[in-house]
Amino acid sequence: MAAARVSRSGVSWAALALFAAVLVGFLAGGVSAAEIRRQKNVQVALRAKRAGTPLLLEANELLSKERKDYFWDFVGHWKELDKGSECLTAKCCVQKIVEDVSSLLSEALASVFEFSLTLRSASPRLVLYRQLAEESLSSLPVKDDALEQIPGNGPVEETCCWVDTGSTLLFNSADLHKWLEGSGKGDSTGQPELFDFDHVYPRSNITAPVAIFYGAVGTKCFKELHVHLAEASKQGKVRYALRPVLPSGCQASSSFCGSIGAADAVTLSGYGVELALKNMEYKAMDDTAIKKGVALEDPKTEDLSQEVRGFIFSKILERKPELNAEIMAFRDSLLSSTVSDTLEVWELKDLGHQTAQRILHASDPLQSMQEINQNFPSIVSSLSRMKLDDSIKDEIIANQRMVPPGKSLMALNGALINIEDLDLYLLMDMVREELSLADQFIRLKLPQNAVHKILSAAPPAESNSFRVDFRGSHVHYLNNLEEDDLYKRWRSNLQELLMPVYPGQMRYIRKNLFHAVYVFDPASACGAESGASRFTQSLQTIDMILSMHQDNVPVRFGIIMYSSRLINVIEENDGSKSEEDTSTLIMRLFLYIKETYSTQLAFQFLSNIHGSRSGGDDYSEEPVEAHHVEEAFVDSLLSGAKSHPQDELLKLQKENLYKQEAEENSRFVHKLGLYKLQCCLLMNGLVHESNEDATMNAMNDELPRIQEQVYYGHIQSHTDVLEKFLSESSFKRYNPSITGKNTEKRFVSLFASYHQEDSVLHDINYLHSHGTTDDVKPVTHLFAVDLSSKTGTKLLHQAIRYLMDGPNRARVGLLLYARRDSVSTILLMKDIIDRTISSFSNTEKALNFLHGLCKFYEGQHMVVSSAVGDSISTIMDKVYSLAAETALPVDDYRAWLTSFSADTVLKGIDKLSDFLFGQLGLEFGSNAVITNGRIFVVGEGDSFLTDDLGLLESMEYELRTKYIHEIIEEVEWTGVDPDYLTSKFYSDITMLVSSSMSVRERPSERAHFEILNAEHSAIKLNIMNSSIHIDAVIDPLSPAGQKISPLLRILWRRIRPSMRIVLNPISSLADLPLKNYYRFVLPSMDDFSSTDYSVHGPKAFFSNMPLSKTLTMNIDVPEPWLVEPVVAIHDLDNILLENLGDVRTLQAVFELEALLLTGHCMEKDREPPRGLQFILGTKQRPHLVDTLVMANLGYWQMKVSPGVWHLQLAPGRSADLYELPSKLVAIDSLRGKLIHIEVQKKKGKEHEDLLNAADDNHFQEKTDNKGWNTNLLKWASSFISGDASLKKKAEKNTALKDARQGETINIFSVASGHLYERFLKIMILSVLKNTQRPVKFWFIKNYLSPQFKDVIPHMAHEYGFEYELITYKWPTWLHKQKEKQRIIWAYKILFLDVIFPLSLRKVIFVDADQIVRTDMGELYDMDLKGRPLAYTPFCDNNKEMDGYRFWKQGFWKDHLRGRPYHISALYVVDLAKFRQTAAGDNLRVVYETLSKDPNSLSNLDQDLPNYAQHSVPIFSLPQEWLWCESWCGNATKARAKTIDLCNNPMTKEPKLQGAKRIVPEWVDFDSEARQFTTRILGENAEIAESTSPPSDAPKPDDKDFSQDVKDEL
Repeated sequence: MAAARVSRSGVSWAALALFAAVLVGFLAGGVSAAEIRRQKNVQVALRAKRAGTPLLLEANELLSKERKDYFWDFVGHWKELDKGSECLTAKCCVQKIVEDVSSLLSEALASVFEFSLTLRSASPRLVLYRQLAEESLSSLPVKDDALEQIPGNGPVEETCCWVDTGSTLLFNSADLHKWLEGSGKGDSTGQPELFDFDHVYPRSNITAPVAIFYGAVGTKCFKELHVHLAEASKQGKVRYALRPVLPSGCQASSSFCGSIGAADAVTLSGYGVELALKNMEYKAMDDTAIKKGVALEDPKTEDLSQEVRGFIFSKILERKPELNAEIMAFRDSLLSSTVSDTLEVWELKDLGHQTAQRILHASDPLQSMQEINQNFPSIVSSLSRMKLDDSIKDEIIANQRMVPPGKSLMALNGALINIEDLDLYLLMDMVREELSLADQFIRLKLPQNAVHKILSAAPPAESNSFRVDFRGSHVHYLNNLEEDDLYKRWRSNLQELLMPVYPGQMRYIRKNLFHAVYVFDPASACGAESGASRFTQSLQTIDMILSMHQDNVPVRFGIIMYSSRLINVIEENDGSKSEEDTSTLIMRLFLYIKETYSTQLAFQFLSNIHGSRSGGDDYSEEPVEAHHVEEAFVDSLLSGAKSHPQDELLKLQKENLYKQEAEENSRFVHKLGLYKLQCCLLMNGLVHESNEDATMNAMNDELPRIQEQVYYGHIQSHTDVLEKFLSESSFKRYNPSITGKNTEKRFVSLFASYHQEDSVLHDINYLHSHGTTDDVKPVTHLFAVDLSSKTGTKLLHQAIRYLMDGPNRARVGLLLYARRDSVSTILLMKDIIDRTISSFSNTEKALNFLHGLCKFYEGQHMVVSSAVGDSISTIMDKVYSLAAETALPVDDYRAWLTSFSADTVLKGIDKLSDFLFGQLGLEFGSNAVITNGRIFVVGEGDSFLTDDLGLLESMEYELRTKYIHEIIEEVEWTGVDPDYLTSKFYSDITMLVSSSMSVRERPSERAHFEILNAEHSAIKLNIMNSSIHIDAVIDPLSPAGQKISPLLRILWRRIRPSMRIVLNPISSLADLPLKNYYRFVLPSMDDFSSTDYSVHGPKAFFSNMPLSKTLTMNIDVPEPWLVEPVVAIHDLDNILLENLGDVRTLQAVFELEALLLTGHCMEKDREPPRGLQFILGTKQRPHLVDTLVMANLGYWQMKVSPGVWHLQLAPGRSADLYELPSKLVAIDSLRGKLIHIEVQKKKGKEHEDLLNAADDNHFQEKTDNKGWNTNLLKWASSFISGDASLKKKAEKNTALKDARQGETINIFSVASGHLYERFLKIMILSVLKNTQRPVKFWFIKNYLSPQFKDVIPHMAHEYGFEYELITYKWPTWLHKQKEKQRIIWAYKILFLDVIFPLSLRKVIFVDADQIVRTDMGELYDMDLKGRPLAYTPFCDNNKEMDGYRFWKQGFWKDHLRGRPYHISALYVVDLAKFRQTAAGDNLRVVYETLSKDPNSLSNLDQDLPNYAQHSVPIFSLPQEWLWCESWCGNATKARAKTIDLCNNPMTKEPKLQGAKRIVPEWVDFDSEARQFTTRILGENAEIAESTSPPSDAPKPDDKDFSQDVKDEL
């Protein structure tokens, strides 16, 4: 306990005395400090592959995320060359930047900004700008030959800044001035494209020519061009966009701080590094000694502030500096003596609870949790000896009744975060967004408690179940399950719904649970199915209804009919003049029969229409005509008519009976909006297609909702189910563009615009419905209307009608604009409307006036008189008459019209245009409704009626505004003048908060953390007035705990959030939960030099790692990152620090090779288009990378770098069959991108298959065997100048390849660690020595060492083979393996269909530790009998191993049913057949099912194909194709075509020892490969004798057999 007290209360003298006594005893033991101070460290860095980017520009990109105006403020502050002149170091410059920015942001946001700047999170955006700048320079002519001296001479000062006009490049202000005065005027063709991420100068003229300025603030050339462009933009001459770029070579011309970070590669952070204790059951280490290392930066010093066994050595050294050597030796001894990877069972029992107790009792619980789970092997012994507090244990166990033991969860302001996908960049983006919202709301004078409520409140879930309230007399039901005699024998017990039934079995309950109401035009087109006439679908719907009714389907069927022609008339002239059509006739006759005879007969009449029209031909395309209807009427009534049917028909026609009812039907459907679907099914109000499959699917979808309501007692025997559902949540209008599931909704925050000086939002005078002017309006509609368009004038009129209908919770603001060249009549109309609203908006008379004016203007629209004066005179007369009719002052209008000025109106339009097109992002000429931030664009020709506005109001209120409005209404305002608390104030606040919340990106899932007990087992850090609240449930001894701990700690240090962290360790452990050391890399200000302008970057540092334990290094990076080691002298797969010799720190550098662009591709109404090819590139080079679509979820992925890319279908089969416009993809963050794509087949190609053998042959011919990333490699190599030596090597390589004739043999392999890379080189040599044809090797690059990647190009040149490095990132949706070895096994089998190019038809996998003794062409050409895979069965002639042949007994024997169990060391993949049969998709499905059981797939790459061979058949190769001593014995060795160095579970003989003994030629191959490697790498590696095995390697007689035998790697 004394040691524990040291850590909590400092170093007391008593404790120091105790420490001294322990130290003396330690040294008296005869151990010298020199002997102990040989502890080793590990240091890891990760850098970006791209060149560095300036921190000054990164800072401005980060700042622009808060407000666009801040970007230009920052440019104004830093455009002077002497800015930051007092700073002579990188650290000073960064601090200066942060200081400037802090004046604009709140304290918390400034802290997040500083951290994000050190995190370098904005660097990818600058790389994107750099790509666009390179394209700009390469694609356009240069004005006045300004760049004559550039080629070959490097950048000159003029190339540091330029302006791209789309047709030319301008490098100085003189050329810019000429362009503005001359060619720039009215130049609308060939303008450069602007993107959403571009920085456009405020108040730029939307119609002016675009000029894009490439340059960096702080350079000599920047200020002059920027000032010129800014002034021209203010004058409306140009639309100025700035893309910040500091071209290579321009650093010298930048200001003092302008180039900080540009010279150094960006060293990244936000990732984890793991050193795992490796299972050394089989010795798998190379015996090649490392002679000398690579000079790297000095490693970090050890962190002495970390607690070691209760001692904090930094404090002890402060007290006793003279004992430095002895104290450090004692610390090292403590660290090395406590490393453990095993504990006894009784020590494991309460380990999780003991860990929780140690954390909770620490003075800094977050730090303690991080130290424990990141150094667990060194701490576990002391943890297991702690005395346990039962209150902690009891509470943890109690909580685990509500949350599974070991489960980790995290929520930010109530929103549940997926921990699997969480990374530091995502977390900081989410935190910044929350803080930014809080800052906005506080600036609106909302108190902190209200801000917290808004941010933490759960908005109503936007359900996919959108119900339409169709209740009314217009529905005609065929049956009633509760009343009809047909259903008398059915039971009425609703509890039967909860009883299990067979799949597909229906429940026959006498209750109207399902109301299937079909809406259709009985005589018109109705979206016919394939093969059916478009005129018959509605009539076939009737036959379908009658058929299902006859089959006793437990559904209440109904119909609503309408006339399409009448609805068109209604939309044109309100339906005041309409002529009867066939549909109306059918409805009238249906109503007559129903009322006079029976409902059954009325439905039969509808069915008879189809019979009379088709004449027995079900697919007749003859349209329904009146005589068909009359014939069906007569036939239907003939048998039971009260009088002759013909007489009844004549009477109906003469008296127009039921005509009004029929027309009302159509008006009802028009009001509902369902006519836009032509025909549909309403299942309890839910909208579906109207066919039989859709009906059954709709029942199955609705059933769980009904079952849930029955289970909770909300639906009982007396409940009207339809009434309940429709009264609780339904809308009286359906518009798929507003409500549809696939509608891409667009939102914008109005806050920034509202807080601008002279904001348009302050000028708006809102219109209200009559009598509601003084009421608070939670919903605000802003109408952006182009008065020069017909659609715009209609939209304006509908807005006025909407208000006249009397909505009581919405107000309307009109934003009217027109083109600058509009005739004066349009400008006059705008002026009249604006003046009327500003003067009379509070009166009902204004709405009547505007309604009349809009009706007049709509009628006169586009009728332009030859004499404009006549049109103006007409308008003036109409205005005077309307003013008189509505009792508005006519004299006021006379005065206004007299003083009308078109120029004044145009100035107002210019200001409005900046708001609509610059800030809201609307396209010029569009018409839109902005409802509390939701932008709904009304397309040209689209109808948007008052009912649609009502639907938009209802949806936005219920889903996004209601809960906000309720919170704001309850606010107790402080510091606000009561005179300001008007209804407009409340309405404005609600509008602004709703719009800001609408753009918030956050998960919708929530968890109820409050139900968990937190008195004894939780870390509670309550900060009053914090805008951020973190709820978490964490198992501290889990990989998730290792990842979350540093994230929580950095949040605490940076923004001081309120936290409640409930610890949830597994209560009863069977094994150590963590067998690794872990470091999470975080940036700090210390990464920036305090002596010069250099930037060092953060690193992972492991101090005093165990010497005798074999460690393996893994990098835990964000999901979109693809990384690889680029500097690593030592074997990162087998780190044994005691072999480092004099080297103190093992160092490794990884590189971010690429980011991941992923997506899901779907085909409309079909399965994902498996095998569809995408290509990605630039405009100039459209095919840089390519990929295939999986059948699994339509998943695909591509490697990309930051930039603007074009995604499209690959030429050939994909582009021939499918349609997809080229999509623009911007990669501007380290989080990559996920996109969803929907494709459809071209007309006439619907039934063609994408993949078949003929198509593959065709594709192979077209691609000419090009490699997967050949285009990308060529593109990249164009930036690197060649040299003569490489050309000579290439010529030699070509000569060697020419000596080999025939089809290329493709061989695939994977290796990790220096030993297996050594084996891999030997395998390559053995293949080449025995094979006569050209050979191409494919290696998975994920785990290859830098040395191997350095050697393999030279080896390919020397021996005349091709090679390619391939990779595929593990998809997030596929169950992940955690051990590196199992991940490597998975890569051998799981992604074969997508990791290779489609042009590759066959590949052979050869294990790295295999020796080939025959020509592989024989295997490559072997007929696989149509099977996608070919493996060699295990041999069984070595009887000593019978006890280890697990496939001969138990589960495997039963599962295989006589099929052989194959070895995975050598196999052939027919990729064409593999893809055609979806073998890869099938294997992934089987893997996903089995892999979640930790006891399955022990030998993953071997068990999986053997298990799945019933669905993915395997061709068994002859036995001689693979021989290994362990299983085959020596009798068949002479016939062996390949020899594999299988592990021997009986002897556990080390690989190297076995290789030399078993394969005679192995030693010669090994000597050749090692001599070649030494010649290429110089003195980095030397040939050495075998070193002694590591201390934790098992002895040959070790009987421990922990898992099923593994025969590869």
